Amino acid sequence: MLIPAYALESIWYSDKDLKEDNIQRIPHGYLDPSSIDPCSTKNYDKPLSLVDVTEAALCNNPQTREVYANARVQAAQVGVARSLFFPSVTDTLSATENKNRITNYSNATNRIVASYLLYDFGSRDANLENANELLRAASATQNTTVQTVLLAAVNAFYQVHATRAVLNASIDSERLYQESFKSAEAKYIAGVATPADKLQAQTSFANATLTKLKNEGALKIAYGNLANIMGVPANINFQMADSQLDVIPELVDQDIEALIEQARIQRPDLIASEAQLKASLAKIEAVKADAKPKVRIDASNQYDENLLGTSQNTSQIGIFLSIPLFEGYKPTYLIRSAEATAELNASKRDQLKLQVSLDVWTAYQNLKTANESITASNVLVLSAEESSRVALGRYKEGVGNIIDTLNAQNALANAKQQKIQSVLNWNIARTTLAQSIGVLDNAMIQKLPEAKRQ
Repeated sequence: MLIPAYALESIWYSDKDLKEDNIQRIPHGYLDPSSIDPCSTKNYDKPLSLVDVTEAALCNNPQTREVYANARVQAAQVGVARSLFFPSVTDTLSATENKNRITNYSNATNRIVASYLLYDFGSRDANLENANELLRAASATQNTTVQTVLLAAVNAFYQVHATRAVLNASIDSERLYQESFKSAEAKYIAGVATPADKLQAQTSFANATLTKLKNEGALKIAYGNLANIMGVPANINFQMADSQLDVIPELVDQDIEALIEQARIQRPDLIASEAQLKASLAKIEAVKADAKPKVRIDASNQYDENLLGTSQNTSQIGIFLSIPLFEGYKPTYLIRSAEATAELNASKRDQLKLQVSLDVWTAYQNLKTANESITASNVLVLSAEESSRVALGRYKEGVGNIIDTLNAQNALANAKQQKIQSVLNWNIARTTLAQSIGVLDNAMIQKLPEAKRQ
């Protein structure tokens, strides 16, 4: 029988120094500090702001819980690596009883053994360095996942707004096509229009109705996608705070070189990659040291007592040198494997550096394009609205034709679609740029007009 049987019951067990205490479920900076309990149950009876949505996503999405658990696992591994710097003590109790026709013999033994590793050519230090770097990588990976979930929540939030705006635009288009159809029908009844005018107007009206129905379904899907990212059932009913589509953003003019350099410093996935490389370099030193001798000191005390009442107490202490002579070339292959792993991690790090610059460059150009597109789409909508109004008025007065009227209304519908898409692209591009730099956090979210709580 071995005592203690479990670590939790051991006199050596203590969690006061474990680094997992420093790991938070949601890292600092991603939740609103003014909120007392941001992860409390949300009230879905009122319109949700962008902050409400992002908090629900960060607190409820399974991905954030998964990386939090992974970080805690690695923090515990740091404790495992640190345990090698402490002595180990084992107390073994045994009781035996032998019976036969001649004798009846019993014996009780209590043996305590303490062992401490004196020197191992740096194996413990390298293993601890490896564990610490892997913990740093796990922490950075947690930040990467949190920003990914945050980006998905923000994009889904604006996708709902854009889809709702598309639905409203399709309702307006349906109303215009209905007005054109009624005018064409009235003229047909009065005998001043051909059946073709009536049928063309009716076809456009029916097509507009079908488009509206499709957009209603798309809006429900967009709500379901957002609910999924928020970690709640897709069929939950909730409302969104209004978003302003008429705001013209300021022109983007920033130093792209400075943004790329900032990303190389702050991108958590790049930080994780650097930590993985350092961990693999420490692993090389650890496996090299494992192939070298080890020196330890052992001390033991054994107490024996038998049925006759005689007892014996024996103590010993000694220094032991363990020299690995031959293990079938296993250390050689372990070192080669560790070196190849380090080379692999170095190549991944270099590839990620290139990807970071491309991510920032692409997001920046998308933001500039979306920025300029909003201004152009506003002009397009204004001109299309005037053209549609004039064309419908001319047709009602009998000086225009139905083709020109329907074309003008179709151009107006397309213009509204382009404006909505431009605003959506701009909202997505600015958050994607922040995520590509590594600064997509609560402070950035709070700068957005939709972030205000209701």
